[in-house]
Amino acid sequence: MLMRTDPFRELDRLTQQLMGPGTWSRPSAMPMDAYREGDEYVVAFDLPGVTADAIDIDVERNMLTVKAERRPVTKADDVQMELSERPLGVFSRQIVLADTLDTEHIKADYDAGVLTLRIPIAERAKPRKIS
Repeated sequence: MLMRTDPFRELDRLTQQLMGPGTWSRPSAMPMDAYREGDEYVVAFDLPGVTADAIDIDVERNMLTVKAERRPVTKADDVQMELSERPLGVFSRQIVLADTLDTEHIKADYDAGVLTLRIPIAERAKPRKIS
């Protein structure tokens, strides 16, 4: 069997082991992408292995908060873990949204471990012609 060593991955794994899993009071960060697509902003979060019912999305004023929890998979009593690198615990991300976004009409979609939020641009912020 060929094994490839990545010193940075090992450092990340060691840091995660020392810090422990994320908790609701001290969650771990989750990776995300944010971009504009036409008349809406799109924010995509990587949440592999998280069930849809373990995701919590809140908006208060212009603060968007996404929290998710990856729970351990239930194993039989006779299972002996040989390697465990997939992080468990709570993951969270907060984003300050511009006043030009319409937080009343955010759409969420969760597919293949990716949570995608689509936030429309408010009508008052769209460019318009004044005659």
